[in-house]
Amino acid sequence: MIRVLFVCHGNICRSTLCESLFTHLVNERGLSDLFEIDSAATSTEEIGNSPHHGTVKKLRAMNVPLVPHRARQVTWKDYEHYDYIIGMDTWNIRNLNRMLKGDPQQKIYKLLTFAGSSRDIADPWYTGDFDATYEDSYEGCTALLEHLLEQRGAQNRKFRNGEKR
Repeated sequence: MIRVLFVCHGNICRSTLCESLFTHLVNERGLSDLFEIDSAATSTEEIGNSPHHGTVKKLRAMNVPLVPHRARQVTWKDYEHYDYIIGMDTWNIRNLNRMLKGDPQQKIYKLLTFAGSSRDIADPWYTGDFDATYEDSYEGCTALLEHLLEQRGAQNRKFRNGEKR
């Protein structure tokens, strides 16, 4: 099981969009039994709130099912549980490193690094541009999925060849 946690500032726009989008991409490939996917916030501002209406509208327009979710803050327990903690922007990464003891196990990544970019995923709370956020999230999520499947394939090849994981 590969455990992935998407994180943004409030957990109502970008991280919930990525949680739903990544879940959809995984389900389309019939791989849901290989993944555990969730999302969280670095702040406490939106705790308990449902996804932003702009996120919901964009996912519907793209025929991506919304994963039921209420905003929550990331915890150390999440760090211990998840294999990949994916921030949306540089500020999220700074906050995650501060909140999660400097990332001792190297689990924190910025989403678009999997697509070979250092760009941030812009926060549509401020920009209002859910289209651009979706496009960047799609690029990052598809690249992340490919990366994880390649990693899993390499691990399986080592195991079949008698090497330890």
